[in-house]
Amino acid sequence: MKLGFIGTGVMGRGIINNLLKADYEVFVYNRTKAHAQSVIDNGAIWQDSPREIAESADVVMTMVGYPKDVAEQYYGEKGIFAGSHPGQIILDMTTSTPTLAKELTDAGREFNVKVLDAPVSGGDTGAKNGTLTIMVGGDEAAFNELKPMFAAISKAATLFGTAGRGQNAKMANQIMIAGTMLGMAESMAYAKESGLDLPQVLKTLGGGAAQNWSMDNYGPRVLSDDYEPGFYVKHYIKDLRIALDEAQKMQVDLPMTTMAEQFYTTLVDEQKLADAGIQAIVKLWTQFA
Repeated sequence: MKLGFIGTGVMGRGIINNLLKADYEVFVYNRTKAHAQSVIDNGAIWQDSPREIAESADVVMTMVGYPKDVAEQYYGEKGIFAGSHPGQIILDMTTSTPTLAKELTDAGREFNVKVLDAPVSGGDTGAKNGTLTIMVGGDEAAFNELKPMFAAISKAATLFGTAGRGQNAKMANQIMIAGTMLGMAESMAYAKESGLDLPQVLKTLGGGAAQNWSMDNYGPRVLSDDYEPGFYVKHYIKDLRIALDEAQKMQVDLPMTTMAEQFYTTLVDEQKLADAGIQAIVKLWTQFA
């Protein structure tokens, strides 16, 4: 099976490297070729456009920044659909809107290709270690065909139903993270101001009912003054806004998610940290190093 991957950011590079380790032939494209150089050095094959990726691969995956970036990869003379062929499977792993996921699936039918939405959770660590969680919406037969590939990059891949359901599941994931990130920030600020030993606090909380992924993975980075992006603030704001927009359509009130979006927006507006990792939210409370 020949694979095509579009988007060689922090997450994409980890996924591509694991696919190469699993002996897949991987064709890659990124708007800036220099950002793809590390995976090219590891054996990935460069192509000059999304269309060329689609012409070369049996399965095409996209992981880019924003919904508008996703659309740019699929449509137009140099887009994926222009180079697609019947029977192909196309997989958008970007966290995007359920609406766009449905549109791409409908468009794919015109070219006799199956388009699935398959956003992931697990951050840069999960991408690097092949332990992502993948949330999928779309055709069941196509999902089953991709299970061996999913096994190379994830610890779990779950089909939630028809097109858009993978994105809905990812929104539920991002809503939960909103709570754990704010909880981590407030907890660490409180512990610091009360004079507690912060590494000891993180170790103790991690062994009890307060244990959560955000604290386990981002708490130590904060203590090391490491705000490099495993997941960008700017992309998390995009996700929170998608979640709030979808919730509004369903008439679901999300006060905690609303608060998280406001805090992260403040982090960008006041501290210009759009390109930092989401652990930088602690900077709204105090400095830890």
